[in-house]
Amino acid sequence: MFDATAYRWLVNKTNPEYVNYISKIASVSLPFAQVLINRGIKTSDHLDTFLNPHIDRLSDPFELPGIITAIDRIKEAKRQGERVLVHGDYDADGVTATAIIVEALREIGIDVHYFVPDRISHGYGFGEAGIEKAKEIGAKLIITVDCGITSFDAVSTASSLGIDTIITDHHEPRRVQSLEFGVQSEGKSEFLLPEAIAVINPKLLGNSLPITHNLSQLSGAGVAFKVALGLFENRIDYVYKLLDLAAIGTGADVVPVIGDNRIIIREGIKLIQSGERAGIRALKEVSGIRQDFFKTSFLYYMLIPRINAAGRMANATDVVKLLTTKSDIEAEELAKWLNDLNSKRQETEESVCNEALEMLNSMNNDRGAIVIASEGWHPGVVGIVASRIAEKYYKPAFVFTVKDGVAKGSARSIPAFDIYYGLTQCRDILKRFGGHKQAAGLSLLSSDMDKFSEMISGIVLNTLSDDDFVPVLNIDAAVSISDVSIELINEIAKLEPFGYGNEEPLFGARGLEAINPRIVGNNNNHLKMHLRQNGRSIDTIGFDFGSLLQIIKEGNLFDAAFLPIINEWDGGRYVQLNLRAIRPATVNNQ
Repeated sequence: MFDATAYRWLVNKTNPEYVNYISKIASVSLPFAQVLINRGIKTSDHLDTFLNPHIDRLSDPFELPGIITAIDRIKEAKRQGERVLVHGDYDADGVTATAIIVEALREIGIDVHYFVPDRISHGYGFGEAGIEKAKEIGAKLIITVDCGITSFDAVSTASSLGIDTIITDHHEPRRVQSLEFGVQSEGKSEFLLPEAIAVINPKLLGNSLPITHNLSQLSGAGVAFKVALGLFENRIDYVYKLLDLAAIGTGADVVPVIGDNRIIIREGIKLIQSGERAGIRALKEVSGIRQDFFKTSFLYYMLIPRINAAGRMANATDVVKLLTTKSDIEAEELAKWLNDLNSKRQETEESVCNEALEMLNSMNNDRGAIVIASEGWHPGVVGIVASRIAEKYYKPAFVFTVKDGVAKGSARSIPAFDIYYGLTQCRDILKRFGGHKQAAGLSLLSSDMDKFSEMISGIVLNTLSDDDFVPVLNIDAAVSISDVSIELINEIAKLEPFGYGNEEPLFGARGLEAINPRIVGNNNNHLKMHLRQNGRSIDTIGFDFGSLLQIIKEGNLFDAAFLPIINEWDGGRYVQLNLRAIRPATVNNQ
């Protein structure tokens, strides 16, 4: 439930003539035409591509720099009978990317092994532990997935041992110092890259690609899938069987669900529902998901948290085994293990979060960023806790666990602040850091914590305006109750799968009256009523809005933000509004 008083309500508006134009060429309603415009879909070609995402519209993998050299080296490993090590990462994106490359290399007959670092023992990224594993098995080639873009020393060490490295990653590459401080440069010279045989990272493409592709936003699993596509040019049907893994990794890493990412998730969900992969069948079973029915929300809230649990609470190596096994018995055992770990993760997360919030209640939080630390906090959950704190206080949040004089932590940001860019300006006091605009991992000496807190807070305050610290409720279109119909709901369904960058559309209506508002639900926390406007009314449900019953009185007018849905109940189907926010009625344009 949104606290309407804490949000700025922004209603998207476009020239009515242009909205009419999009409505006509796409044969859609005016409200839905506005939704499409908001997503940057403004030409007939983009309309067709966006509304009809199809696997044949995946962009050419060979657009990624370095991929031809990488594939040539992989084929050379096959010819020479070399052993290959795939070096992964411990989160859901990393383990699915690992599974994709492992399965692809096995398919062409390469002797492939994999290594997933332990969060606590090894830390993030390609380093000494991975090289030791390669030496142990006699590998002549290491392929990193979802890591390695800043592993300069590890690549150099591997090379000195006669081991080649191929980097496949999607994290931010290190830039020349002038660029980090805002001075733009031309071409790839702006990036500092490890001296690997090949470096495949969509971030090297920049952000100038068309919205229909947007390769620069691929996840680690998405990059791995592109490598597999390039490796199996003439066996596309085989590569498509890897889309279930790519969909999980793409959904897990919160990359924009547009372009190739949207196609990957959409097509991958079909495979997840069909249950062709033993590990995913077993994971659905322990999650309580019917084998014949799967929604996008199940991916985000049921499968991905369980897959992530291993990297947070234990070692994620066996997750790769789960995702690649052909044995139903092994899959069931591993899925149950993951389910138990996820329960433990939830308990640990709640405990750490409660301690962190209690700590914040006694602190002065008027700084630009929230920085907290404690000994004993489990490193596997500090990222989730940072996310919850950033959402609650609407500030960039840094949560650290301290051990032996070193603070290791995770950071989560708010939309207006590029947290990776901010960390580049603190690099002199950081031991390690890496990540994206909205999330990062870092470590520093605990003795430098106060200095870091002051420094990053200053950077945030100097970068953002006061408005940036007020969350925004973006309304896709202002509508009347009479605009809400089954036809509009069917149009909204064309936007699926939803996710970051392609969220469920939010509509708003003004001057509404509540008819027969009442509390429903086992916990007495849901608000049920009809909303009336200009003589038309519609059934409405506000989940967790029960506390607002006293505010909503019949006869008082208010504004509402909502998502129209079809409610199926007791054999019937009818239009309903899923309430997302309310506020006292306004007459202005906001």
